[in-house]
Amino acid sequence: MNEPSQVELEPAFAKELFGSNISLARVYTALLAKDSETFGLLGPRELPQLWSRHVISGGLLAELVEPGQKVVDVGSGAGLPGIPMAIAAPNSHFTLVEPMERRANWLSAAVTELGLENVSVVRARAEDVHRTDFDIATARAVAALDKLIRLLSPLIRGSSGKTVLALKGSKAPEEIIAATERLELLGFDTPEILTLGLNKAPETATVVRIRLKA
Repeated sequence: MNEPSQVELEPAFAKELFGSNISLARVYTALLAKDSETFGLLGPRELPQLWSRHVISGGLLAELVEPGQKVVDVGSGAGLPGIPMAIAAPNSHFTLVEPMERRANWLSAAVTELGLENVSVVRARAEDVHRTDFDIATARAVAALDKLIRLLSPLIRGSSGKTVLALKGSKAPEEIIAATERLELLGFDTPEILTLGLNKAPETATVVRIRLKA
């Protein structure tokens, strides 16, 4: 019988990132560790890097959000990156969009338990969310960039922010090349590849930031 995976101890950087809301990040991480298997949120192999690769990685994106902006996290699943972003950026509003019922129910329960008044949960596919006023649309592990921008661009087209933040890994440059034609067709500016948390976080986060032309 396999030994249960040990949950990663909280890295020192977590307190720096989440500040006075570190207790919420701790509760969220504990909920993820407890419920991941039951709700199909994260695999057991992810528990030893739960803080570094998931919670902190998501929270790092908050530095790209301005106070008062409206953010939509598409295919939110376990609330990543939306919930850590919301904890780290309490003065912005986050909408978590998740099509699977059990995950959407878990998200709603988690948001209630955490008392996150700046977070809403919508059970839907991205294509069925008929809003265009989100300043930022984000997603993690949902689709390759070429497909992702098709899903996200309608959600930001009517806002002043008009920004996509796609959490990607080492293949971000290749995904950008593959999406070049689509980016031009939809009216996006040249993508930026940002490395967040460098020399600070236990793991950096690679983010592709793309803005729609005004």
